[in-house]
Amino acid sequence: MAILDIGEVARQAGVAPSTLRFYEAKGLIASSGRRGLRRLFDGAVLERLALIALGRAAGFTLDEIGAMFAGDGKLALDRAMLVGRADELDRTIRRLSALRDGLRHAAGCPAPSHLECPTFRRILAAANRRGKKA
Repeated sequence: MAILDIGEVARQAGVAPSTLRFYEAKGLIASSGRRGLRRLFDGAVLERLALIALGRAAGFTLDEIGAMFAGDGKLALDRAMLVGRADELDRTIRRLSALRDGLRHAAGCPAPSHLECPTFRRILAAANRRGKKA
């Protein structure tokens, strides 16, 4: 496997070198040495960074992502945690879809005033209920 310096890893992974240093300090990745002042990484770090990016996109914290790696550096996914996050994403998708549909309705609603529109009033009531739960 190729040895890459921090700049090349940052470029290929699409993250700042400071992010790599931060991930290393958190124990998410490890450098394999140095060339002068520049950290060196095994090329396999790119796959690990892709896993971290996937976890971040799914809404996991860095601590949760770190727990997904076993002590030997291999992937150790908590399947129940993944199902729980997928369920949260389903709820978010439903909420955002309803919001999108409400905005589209409001944009094309033929009522003289949005407050006269029964559909828009239902959207307001639903938003008010969600606001009280937060």
